[in-house]
Order: sequence, then C-alpha cells, then structure tokens
Amino acid sequence: MTAIKPTRRAMILSAAMVTAWTVDPARALLLQAKPGKAAQRIEDLLRRMTLEEKAGQLTLMAAAWAGGAAVTLNPAGATTSFDAQLAEARGGRLTGVFNGAGSVMAQQMQRVAVGESRLQIPLIFAADILHGFRTVFPVPLAEAASFDPELAQRTARAAATEAAAAGIDWTFAPMLDIARDQRWGRGVEGAGEDVLLGRVMAAARVRGFQGEHGLASRDAVAACAKHLVAYGAVESGLDYRSVDISERTLREVYFPPFQAAIDAGVATVMPSFNELSGIPATANRWLLTDVLRKEWGFGGVVVSDYTADEELIAHGIAPDAREATKIAFNAGVDISMQSGLFLKHLPQLARDGEISLDRLNQAVRRVLTLKADLGLFDDPFLRIDPAREKRVVRVRETLDLAREAGRRSIVLLKNEGRLLPLPRSDKRIALIGPFVGKHDLIGPWNVYGTDADAVGLEAAVRAAVADPALVSATPGAGIEAPIPGGIAAAVAAARAADIVVLAIGEAQTMSGEAQSRTEIVVPAAQMALAEAVAAVGKPVVVLLRTGRALALDGAVANAAAILVTWFLGSQDGPAIADILFGAHGPSARLPVSFPRRSGQQPYYYAHKRTGRPNGPGPLEPYKTHFSGIPDTALFPFGHGLTYGDVHYAALDLGDAIVTRATPLRVKVRLANRGAIAAEEVVQLYVQDVAASVTRPIRELKAFRRIRLLPGEEATAEFSLASDDLTMLDPNLKPTVEPGLFRIWAAPSAEADGVTGSFTLR
Repeated sequence: MTAIKPTRRAMILSAAMVTAWTVDPARALLLQAKPGKAAQRIEDLLRRMTLEEKAGQLTLMAAAWAGGAAVTLNPAGATTSFDAQLAEARGGRLTGVFNGAGSVMAQQMQRVAVGESRLQIPLIFAADILHGFRTVFPVPLAEAASFDPELAQRTARAAATEAAAAGIDWTFAPMLDIARDQRWGRGVEGAGEDVLLGRVMAAARVRGFQGEHGLASRDAVAACAKHLVAYGAVESGLDYRSVDISERTLREVYFPPFQAAIDAGVATVMPSFNELSGIPATANRWLLTDVLRKEWGFGGVVVSDYTADEELIAHGIAPDAREATKIAFNAGVDISMQSGLFLKHLPQLARDGEISLDRLNQAVRRVLTLKADLGLFDDPFLRIDPAREKRVVRVRETLDLAREAGRRSIVLLKNEGRLLPLPRSDKRIALIGPFVGKHDLIGPWNVYGTDADAVGLEAAVRAAVADPALVSATPGAGIEAPIPGGIAAAVAAARAADIVVLAIGEAQTMSGEAQSRTEIVVPAAQMALAEAVAAVGKPVVVLLRTGRALALDGAVANAAAILVTWFLGSQDGPAIADILFGAHGPSARLPVSFPRRSGQQPYYYAHKRTGRPNGPGPLEPYKTHFSGIPDTALFPFGHGLTYGDVHYAALDLGDAIVTRATPLRVKVRLANRGAIAAEEVVQLYVQDVAASVTRPIRELKAFRRIRLLPGEEATAEFSLASDDLTMLDPNLKPTVEPGLFRIWAAPSAEADGVTGSFTLR
C-alpha cells in the first residue's frame, strides 16, 4: 500500500491544532475535522491507513519516560529513549504507551501524535492501576475480604479519578483469576478462591473504573479483565507453568468472573501467560474467538500480556517471531504489548496472505473504536491536565476512603479472652517485628504509590494512644534474616510491656508476579522471634502482613489474638489502629482458606466430595485426609470474628420448596449477645445432595452484612431462585436438576451455623 502524503492545508491545520490544544482545547475542537459519526470517522481512517500504520495501531509499548516503579516492574521498558518513542508516535508506529510518568509526559506525546503524525490519530495511555494510583488502597485480595462489592466499586472509582487526571485512559485491571493454590503469588491481585465472590467483585471493579456516565467521561478509564483464563490453576502454583484442566472446571469455576465483567461492560480483555491444556492462551483460538467473541459476544479489544506473543516461541508453539505473530493474531489478539512483533511482521504477513485484510481491519477497528469511546478523537487531551492532576490526587476524601477500605479489609482470626480491642491508656504496648517500620505498606503491583507517602504502624499507634511514651517499637528481626541482638532487644521490650503487638509476615516482594512459594509460612527468622517473645508470657496480638493465605504454626498460631492485615496501602497504619483500639470493629472475612500445612495446597472449601469422606470426629484409616491432619482448613474461607458475640438461630425456609416460578425465601435470626456492636457477614451455602455430575461439598450462593448493636436481634433474609442452582449436565449444558439440597446460613464455609434442607421441583 502506498503512503499518502499530507496536503499543505492538512499540515497547516495540524500545526494550528497543536497550538490550539496547548492554549485552548475547546478552540481546537473547532479546528478539528468533523467527519461525522465515530464509525464513519473510523472507516475513513481505515481506508487511508497503510499496512504499517495499521500495525502501529496494534502496537503498545512500555513508556520510555516511565513513572514510579514501572522500570523495576517492567525493566524492558527502559530500553528505548523518549525521543525515539516520540519518533514512533510521529511515524504512526505506536498506538500508545503504558506506565508513563504522568500528565506532562502524556501531553508531550499526544501533541506529537495529533499534531505531527500523518493521520493525527491520538495515542492511548495505559497503566497498571490495580489498587490505586497515588492514593493506594488495600491490595485486591484484602479488599475482597470486605465482602463488599460496593466498597470495591468506590475504591476503583477513586483510583480511576486520580489516574485519569494524570492522563491515563486505560488500566490493566481488574484481575479475575480464581486462586485456589496459595503458593501462587498473583492471588494477591484477585478476589480469592470463590466463584460468587469473584463474580461480584469483578463486576464492581469494572463499574468503578469505567464509571456510570460512559468511557468518554474525563474521570473514566477503560478496564481490562485479566488473565483469560485459569492462570490461578498453574501446576504446583508455579507462575507461568502449564494448566491442564477440564472444560467443566473452566466453565464452572474460571469463566464466571470474566462473564460477569463482560456483562458489566468491560472494554478490554487480556489473555493469560499460561498454556491451557496444550495451547497457550495467547494462541488459543477456541478461547479468544469461539468462546470470548462468539459465545460471550465480547466486542472490545484483546491485548496480549507483556511479550506473551513472543513467548509462544519459548512455549514451543511457534518456531520464530513471524510465526508467533501470525498465530497470536489469527487466534484473536488485537494488540501486541511490548514485543513489537505486530509492528514488525503484520504488514508482510498481510501482503503474503497469511493474515486476512479483513482480520487486520477488524483489529484496527476495535482499537480505534476504543479510542473513540474514550472520547480521544473528540478531545485527545481529555484526561491530560497537569493542573487537574495536582488538584485531585491524594485529597483528603480519597485518603479517608483508603483508611475506611483498610479497616474493612482486616480479618480477626482469633480473640481469646477478648484481648482485643486494646485500651488506649494505662497499658504499656511493645510493637515488635519487622513491620513496625514504615515499609511494605502499599503492597505489590503498585506503580505510582510509595511507602514514603503512606502512614505506618508505629506512627499510627502512637497517635491512637493517650500517652505515646507507653509505646515502644523494636524490629527484633529482619523479614527473612535475623538482626544481631534483635531477639534479645525484643524480649527485653516484651518484658517491659503489658501487651505485645507482633507485626510479622511477608514482604510485599514475596507476593505478586513471579513470587511463587513452596512453603507458605512465616519466614524462619520471624518465627524464631515469635517463639522468643511468646516465651516471655505477655499477651500477644499478631498482626499478619501477607498477600496470600499462610499456614500458621507455633507461637503465631497460638497467639491470643490474630489480625490479618494484608497490605492496606496509603492508610495502612491508621486502618490497623482503628481496629486494634476499637474505634471500629472488625467485619472482614477470609476470601481464601488458611490451610493447616503448606502441603495441603491447593486447598479450597468448595472441593468435591469423595467416596471415602472421613466425617466429623477422629481420623480414620483409608479415608480422605492427609496423614495426621483432617481435610479441613485451619481458618476456612468466610471466617472472621467481630468484637460482638453473634449467635445464629431459627432458620426459616418457608415451605422448603423451589420451583422455576417460585424462589426459596430464607430467613435466619441473629442475636448479638456481646457488649460491643458487630457487623456480621451472613453466608448462605448449599449442597446438591445427589446430581448427575458430582457437586462441591458446599457452594456460596449469597451473603449479606447485618449490623447488630449490643443485645440487638435481627433477621437476615435471602431469596434463592432455581437459576441459582444451575449446573452443567454430563454434556456441559446448563440445567436445573430436581432433588434435595442441604442449606447452611453460617459465619464461614466450614461452620455449621444453622442448617436445613429444601427440595427443587
């Protein structure tokens, strides 16, 4: 295809536009060509574009002028200069960049794209905004512990508002992988092990990022559902490893969160790194075209993960880069991230007839449509406003939301003798452990936030107590190595105190991508510290910093009180102090099961029944359990205590019959017999007693938050329809099978709560 040179009039208009955008974006709109509707504009561009320009629209690269931690997270992004990247934009060889340095960088690049490139197509600016921009919210796994999709929508909305003010149009979030093996590090980015919780959090985060008024709103960013699919099921929990899984499990467990995101209108989808039963996701036409496009009706953009198309060579699917490009593109990938392979090989592949021009135009059309939907053709500088960035980033309202989200993500695992909440006065408190300092607060996979901007534990505790002089802070040990004299100093601090608060767990670098662990335990140096401090005999509160479920043992498991504090972000310390001293009560629940031993992995509550269940009571020979331990969790999915004393009673199932026309009305009576208000998360589980295909031992079907004052009683009500009991028959067709079901209204997946049965007719 022959390139068309711009006319002198077009060049003058382009120069005028650059000046106008700089001075007055509204004036620039008057100068801009008006081809009519967005679709007509896109078709006009497609007719005028060269093959190379089309390939450029399908090429996304890491920003050369990178922001925050981007160079560390994606080191290959530092291999080109900013001037070279400007030249790529000027030449139409770039659709956009990701993880850039903010609105000033975006402003410079966009001026070149709309003022100096031949077709003046605006760039798109993307970033990894998983749990906040400059204001950092709890990591997604922690936020899932809130069991509150409305909260997740609010934090995603706030993150989008900040990011959009810095020129960002598109975020590579939310991550929707169901994570049932806690050795896998990327579980920290998702919503845990349960399908229902994964679905509702997926939809909430998409709505939050993309907003309620359309993608063209200046505070909306396009969301990206990732990673399609079953990335959380990699063998041995080892990142990037193979996944060999049945289509039944895909459809019942791993597909639903993505379907929920698509139903919520997600703009883009990213395939996973792993292979899926022999075919890498990036090369999997059945997944990306047959299922995603034809079956689910997704019409947006599919973007590869970082160099995933190039990695088809290492997978052994493609012999070289040219073939890898062809395979990924024909499978259904629209944009190549970071490898540059589409730019390099698509034009010649099209000339040689190895990819069709229709498919090439289809991909470009999707990308241009995304840009049009984001309002970039009408105003390329819609989200690029350095003054606005300064006004909306890290404002008081957003920081308050971070604190609220933090405290609502903290899970109380134990509270023997009602040790918590702690008194604010008269007690000497020893803060001990490597996390008393101001580090490892924001968690993994945050590009723009910093620990320097966050508030740590020591400062927050001192601010919360009546007399800060009664608080001491002693590291005692490093995260993975002892400190000379550290244990002796910690023991001395414990002896001088009335209460020990032991802040231990994982560094933020121990969770996230490429951070699989063979032993999901508190590191040995910290365990030695915990044992020494526990031997002093003072009451111990464990604050467990982690990005996954851990197998707890020894002095940590035996502590009187345990709070799972995850990585809570900008307001980490204040959120912990709010719970620690009772300004707010704990209400979060575990989104993942904490196993008894690392060797139980993968462990999740919704496992299938076996022909030889052990049942309650002592371990029996030739039954389903590991040697010496029951086949249960130490702390199961859904577990979490309050400062109240909540009791379940009086399950009411009405006539206990469900039909296609009539749902089951479920009522359960709750009473708070404690002296402190409580917010209880009532969970509704069912078990299909006998079906044509084996079913899980329990499945979460609904949950509801109930606030109870001291001495108060209340009724939690649910409606369970026949559609909620849909399963896949032996031929993988959705069906509803009549029969008997057990039902639990309970405080966790392994608690009895109150139970009964009903019949589906």
